Amino acid sequence: QPCWSEYLTTRIEQNMVVNCTCPISECRAQPTTAFICSIVSSEEIIAKYEKALLRGYVECCSNLTWCTNPQGCDQILLKDGLGYGAACSKCSWISCFNCNFPEAHYPASCSHMSHMTCAKCNHGFCWRCLKPWRPTHKDYYNCSVMVSKAAWQEKRFQDYNERCTFHHHAREFAMSLRNRVSSISEMPKIRTLTFVLDACKVLEQARKVLAYSCVYSYYNQDTESMDIVEQQTESLELHTNAL
Repeated sequence: QPCWSEYLTTRIEQNMVVNCTCPISECRAQPTTAFICSIVSSEEIIAKYEKALLRGYVECCSNLTWCTNPQGCDQILLKDGLGYGAACSKCSWISCFNCNFPEAHYPASCSHMSHMTCAKCNHGFCWRCLKPWRPTHKDYYNCSVMVSKAAWQEKRFQDYNERCTFHHHAREFAMSLRNRVSSISEMPKIRTLTFVLDACKVLEQARKVLAYSCVYSYYNQDTESMDIVEQQTESLELHTNAL
């Protein structure tokens, strides 16, 4: 039993317990949960084992995923049930299930979030796999001929990037403000501040949409539709700044 206990404890601590087998090389039997719990006495190790089982189960289910909140959240989300644009029931974070970006990014599409462009030669590539966005890169692009266009493209990128960064920082400010108001509203003899909390939530959402609108506008080349988008974005930004 001591040998089994040491063996299983080591496998659990190394996150290798889910597929572990009997230590005898000729035996491919896997220890059951009941057997592991009867051998390992440490509650901490058993807790790690249970987390490993849960993690393995979630990774095997195509319709399950973890909340992508970068601040940390252990909530399991059901893709079919939650859908695009709905929030985690525990932390209210909105995840995107179609790409690896950590949050929902409407109105920017998933391709917008992974499509990067070189400022020097205008080469487009995928941020996730680093493969060329267009398969004929070497024939299609010519750095020496496109210097002026590359400079214009770089300036355009910087402008949109600065606007996007500004809205992200403003969103963080709104989140910080909401947290401060929440702590104040819990104090005795303070009248209800629900309307301020609601305003902060609206402000957070508006800044998020404005930030990803910059991504959408940067990649969209349809002049006619962009006129409408820019008008709507300008109107939203005007009212958001007022709020």
